[in-house]
Amino acid sequence: MADYKAPLRDMRFVLNEVFEVAKTWAQLPALADSVDAETVEAILEEAGKVTAKSIAPLSRGGDEQGCHWKDGAVSTPDGFPQAYSTYAEGGWVGVGGDPTYGGMGMPKAVSAQVEEMINSSSLAFGLYPMLTSGACVSINTHASEALKAAYLPKMYSGEWAGSMCLTEAHAGTDLGMIRTKAEPQADGSYKVSGTKIFITGGEHDLTENIIHLVLAKLPDAPAGPKGISLFLVPKFLVNADGSLGARNPVTCGSIEHKMGIQASATCVMNFDEAVGYLVGEPNRGLAAMFTMMNYERLGVGIQGLASGERSYQNAIEYARDRLQSRSPQGAQAKDKVADPIIVHPDVRRMLLTMKAANEGGRAFSTYVATQLDIAKFSDDAAARERADNLVALLTPVAKAFLTDLGLETTVLGQQVFGGHGYIREWGQEQLVRDVRITQIYEGTNGIQALDLMGRKIVGSGGAFYTLFADEIRQFIAGSSAELAEFTEPLSAAVDNLDELTAWVLDRARNNPNEIGAASVEYLHAFGYMAYAYMWARMAKAALGKETEEAFYASKLGTARFYFARLLPRIHSLSASVKAGSESLFLMDEALF
Repeated sequence: MADYKAPLRDMRFVLNEVFEVAKTWAQLPALADSVDAETVEAILEEAGKVTAKSIAPLSRGGDEQGCHWKDGAVSTPDGFPQAYSTYAEGGWVGVGGDPTYGGMGMPKAVSAQVEEMINSSSLAFGLYPMLTSGACVSINTHASEALKAAYLPKMYSGEWAGSMCLTEAHAGTDLGMIRTKAEPQADGSYKVSGTKIFITGGEHDLTENIIHLVLAKLPDAPAGPKGISLFLVPKFLVNADGSLGARNPVTCGSIEHKMGIQASATCVMNFDEAVGYLVGEPNRGLAAMFTMMNYERLGVGIQGLASGERSYQNAIEYARDRLQSRSPQGAQAKDKVADPIIVHPDVRRMLLTMKAANEGGRAFSTYVATQLDIAKFSDDAAARERADNLVALLTPVAKAFLTDLGLETTVLGQQVFGGHGYIREWGQEQLVRDVRITQIYEGTNGIQALDLMGRKIVGSGGAFYTLFADEIRQFIAGSSAELAEFTEPLSAAVDNLDELTAWVLDRARNNPNEIGAASVEYLHAFGYMAYAYMWARMAKAALGKETEEAFYASKLGTARFYFARLLPRIHSLSASVKAGSESLFLMDEALF
């Protein structure tokens, strides 16, 4: 496996040249005085070093050793506690955290780059700080001032970790069916009882305390999702002076045996009248938890991107070194017995597909992160509303499309290696196993597609989509003739999605099955169009500079490949959508 190198040059390009994020931050009072170019550069550089040197070397060993459960305790692989301590001491867990409680206060556009680096280094390792950061978001947004003051500083510092406890054996996506109960106590606390499954980082040996955010129902709660409340349940109770008190009756019953992310503890958690504290309003817990879940959904999309980036770095090094056969145009390395496989057209197709997907995904995730920053920090109500609507529209695309392409790119990287691709020592098969879960957790990609199609497109009557489409058309209208090779196919892709959106809106009025039938292919058509917008913006930033630096020539070459070979996928996807739902219901279920 190639040594991981953080793609800092590309991150700088996206932040500084494509989106010019400093101009956005200057318009956000909360960021204008606290974020500057030098600080961001130092953060990226240092994050690149710590992830490459301290965490990436643990990835393969962590996969082979895995986590181990014994008598309710979970041990992580060798080196993980020390690496986590190093990561936490650098302040990385709280890189996007509220400075009031000890966080760095960096915008999401910056923390998104750090998330990519940590997940490229080791997706399993990256899940621990990711869950903590997400829990902090919900606590900071919805909890009382007392809870924030008591828990956030230690969580941002990495001394305490966080987890998200939603799923039960009988209740996955349909959280309204949960059975975990919370009984109110005279002192204002609650006794939480129930069992949760698939809890990432529910138990481990990385921190001295773990703060669980648990969905449960109060005794008088209404039925269904409107009767869910959110509770903060610590592994160890916290004394008034901030020291740790007695062990709460929260235990890990077992850990799951999985196809990937072996170094991440996926736990069955038992709550036996554990002391908990209400976060937010009673029966409004799902809304509070979605604050964390939406944070995690962009983060999971970034995991797909990160896995694809690691696979590409391995594959390009192998393709330059591996000698096999001669180029169709004749010998290129005449002093060697064969040519490097990078000369072969199909190998180039695979490498360019990976490169285009990764760089498009990095731009898209940064774009969504920038909208999150505007929604959070702008003092302009109209700007906040617009950004909120764009985030609502694009979050399911970011989660599902980045992870679907993440699997495609890791498989392509494995394919470049040929027979060595499924041999463990080369690392590519681990990336395939690890990234596969990103399409499943935090809401399966089918659920994300339903969210996009049902809630965001049909639910808004197409208004959210129009916001995004109008922005793209304004970009096209303001672009020079030199950019026409990119803006013309982009314009056609927007027209195609306009038509597709109108078609689904019309058909859904009379047939509710059309939403589910169209959703996955529609999300992919949307994703390829959105990436075309990203690639047109990157091409605009690179055009005219290709003779100055090879980086820009590479960027333009990849953009041309994207428009020539990947964007045309929208046509088959659109045809599938317009085939409608009828063929899905031609057979009685007994005929399956």
